Parts: sequence; C-alpha cells; structure tokens
Amino acid sequence: MRRRLRGIETRVLPRGWSDVVRQLLLFLGSYLLYQLVRGLVDGGNGYKPFGDATKIINLERLLHVFVEPSIQAWTQSVQWLMDAADWTYLNAHYFITLGALVFIYLRRNDSFYFVRNMFLIAMALALVGYALYPTAPPRLMPEWGFTDSIAQFLGTPHVESGPGNALLNFYAAVPSIHVCFAVMIGLPMAKLVGRWWSRVLWSIYPLFITFVVVATGNHYFTDVILGALTAGVSALLAKQLLARARPDAWAFGQATA
Repeated sequence: MRRRLRGIETRVLPRGWSDVVRQLLLFLGSYLLYQLVRGLVDGGNGYKPFGDATKIINLERLLHVFVEPSIQAWTQSVQWLMDAADWTYLNAHYFITLGALVFIYLRRNDSFYFVRNMFLIAMALALVGYALYPTAPPRLMPEWGFTDSIAQFLGTPHVESGPGNALLNFYAAVPSIHVCFAVMIGLPMAKLVGRWWSRVLWSIYPLFITFVVVATGNHYFTDVILGALTAGVSALLAKQLLARARPDAWAFGQATA
C-alpha cells in the first residue's frame, strides 16, 4: 500500500507532498496578511475615498471615457447578463484563479513558481495603492447613476460577499485586483494550454473580467487600467529580479528545483 501511494504521489505531485504543503502555507499566509493589511488600510475616513473617487470621475469625464453608468444600465436591462456578471464577480476571482493555479502546479509545474511570484508581488503593490489612494467604488456613488448590483443580486444590504471578507475595505478600488489576477492567470494559461479554443478563452478572460467589474459597479476604467498595469509590473519584477536571481527555479517554464 505504501509503495502504491508513493507511486501515485510520484505520478500526480511534481515535487511531493512537502512542496504542496509549502506552497499552500506560503499562499495562505501571504493572502491572509494581504487581507489583514487591506482591511486596516481603509482610508481613515469617508471624505478622502469619496473625494478620490470624484477625482477619477472628473478625469474620465475630461477624457470623455466616463461611460461606466451607461454600461451598467445596459447590462441591467438584460437580466440574465446582469445575474451572470454578479455571479462571476462573486466567484470567479477565487475559484477560477485557484483552479488555474492548481492546474499550473500539477500540469505545468516549471511555470508555477514564476506565476506564484507574480501574485506575491502584485498583492504587495496593490496594498500600496490602497494606502495611498483609498477610493470609493462606483457602487457607493449613486449620485453618478450607479447601483449596487451585488447587493441586489444577493438580496442583502451587504456590499461584498465571498471567501476572505472577514476584514472588508470598502475603499480598495485602486487598483482593480480582480483585473490584475485575471491578467496574471489569463495570459500564462493562454501559453500553457494546448487546445486553440482554450488559448482563445484564456486570452479574452481578462477582458471578460473587465466587463464584469465595470458592469457590477465595482470599478472604474481607471482602476482597470491600473490593475492591468500592476500585473504588468509584477510580471516584469518577477522576470527581471527574481527569475534572474534563480533562473533554474523561478523563470517561466524553466523551474527545475
């Protein structure tokens, strides 16, 4: 029996149970720390987050790109689409991200550690954004034509729901970590999967999440751009700093130990 279990472990787990436990503890610890700090960095008072949100709206109006209320209104006119967007916002950020990470670890392990490093860097960068520029999301700005579609979908007054919401920061809109995670999962997965249709779906996944966060009134386009930029900077740092330090372990598609 023990020999059979070892055979299964060798076939299924690229680096054994010890590495699985190590990666789980690293991700869990870093994410809990991220949630803790994110909850503590709440803008101090409501004046600055709403003032910062107004500055973003004014900038987008100046650039003639403030169309988020129209997008949300159009989505709400198609009930099934609005429900799909709400459901996706509540679940995809966690479960699709987790599923993709598990796939990369088990099937493309030589790329996992690069992706892991991107996530760790991105969460640290996002915390800097939350601290420096606490911003009320669109759903808290009804005077500009937004509604809280998530609360309507759940039928509760809660603004957010889902795993990891014990400590909430209602003003953590800049950058959009939903879009950041979608970019850091979508683009690597598009390179790692084999079938052409899978590559197409993963390539457009960040765009789909962009639509979701805007349609549900959770982010401005400015947040989306900064979220994608955070992903890009994280990838650059993971490549230029960490992967160069340990190219045999932390480079995309090159890990050997």
